[in-house]
Amino acid sequence: VQLQAYGGGLVQAGGSLRLSCAASGRPFSNFHMGWFRQAPGKEREFVAAIARSGYGRSTRYADSVKGRFSISRDTAKSTVYLQMNDLKPEDTAVYYCAVTQIVWAYVDESQRYTNWGQGTQVTVSS
Repeated sequence: VQLQAYGGGLVQAGGSLRLSCAASGRPFSNFHMGWFRQAPGKEREFVAAIARSGYGRSTRYADSVKGRFSISRDTAKSTVYLQMNDLKPEDTAVYYCAVTQIVWAYVDESQRYTNWGQGTQVTVSS
């Protein structure tokens, strides 16, 4: 499956952005979808995940984004979204979408993901 992420940009602290990730090549509904981010000099970290069809649309979030970010998916459009509100300077990073078919318990582990998008830059100014 191929992934194309977009929607990043420059925003002031407290602002909002919505990232999108369009999937193609294989049935979108077969995969859990995840968002990760990587800031300069830091390791890639988990942000959010949403379960594939049959898992009741379960979601999971990193503690650092709970209550501010929301992940959703549109099966008809083969697209997953990350709505980011109340952005903070520490949210600045390159954001990546990815897919996995691993069991739901491991969706916060980047090494479990098989396909990655190219990344989109999010910069939050103070």
